Amino acid sequence: MQAAFKIGFLEITPVDVVDVLLVAFILFQLYRLVRGSLAINIFIGLLMVYVLSLIAAALELTLMSDILGAFIDVGVIAVIIVFQPEIRRFLLYVGRSSDFRKVRFWKALSLRKIRTGEYNQKEVNALTEAIMALSESKTGALIVIPQTSQLGFYQNTGIHLNALITKDLIESIFYKNSPLHDGAMIISEHRIAAVKCILPLSDNPDLPGKLGMRHRSGVGITEQSDATCIIISEENGEISYAREGKLYQQMQKEEIRKLLSRALFHSVN
Repeated sequence: MQAAFKIGFLEITPVDVVDVLLVAFILFQLYRLVRGSLAINIFIGLLMVYVLSLIAAALELTLMSDILGAFIDVGVIAVIIVFQPEIRRFLLYVGRSSDFRKVRFWKALSLRKIRTGEYNQKEVNALTEAIMALSESKTGALIVIPQTSQLGFYQNTGIHLNALITKDLIESIFYKNSPLHDGAMIISEHRIAAVKCILPLSDNPDLPGKLGMRHRSGVGITEQSDATCIIISEENGEISYAREGKLYQQMQKEEIRKLLSRALFHSVN
């Protein structure tokens, strides 16, 4: 292909431009995934080493190019180990955006239309009223709603329930003297699947230092999966929610209702 233009000894074609733009887009998406985590410094360091290796190769610095090249070859395994959570989140992001996910969505749409009628509205109302009651009584709670996975591993850390979603049941589970109040409740297939579940803690250094284990667990599960997590503070009754590793605080009733409607509509069936 004929070069579009030249810069010194470089010949740049339209294919090269497309190639650079695609790589830049992928790198930007990777940066978004690791931003705010401890892995961001490692990501920037590896990127700088790769850029230096390209410069060394272009300038024909043979020894430097060989050393950096060997470092990069060995570094692939290290990247997989260090960036395991981020790679998982990236694959989840790709999976949610893929045509396969869309096919599954449209295939199940007819059933979801039925569930988003009066029955699904009862679930949203029950969850909303329970969350507001727990907030008013300053009762701490963690409620996880998975999207594309039932989070079976985390369900197995708690007690399987498989119960209908009702306001009274949710309040009794998180009641301070209840043996089930510690840990998280996981809602799957439009039922309370498990309670007293143990969630992974977030290591995000950008989270406010005043946040306790409950909030860090809520953020942690959304870093490891595409779930939505509702968090109720035991100190002040504040309602927050986490999604894709980000925490949103001071939620109001109507905001919670809309959030639950979307989460339950897209939840795993």
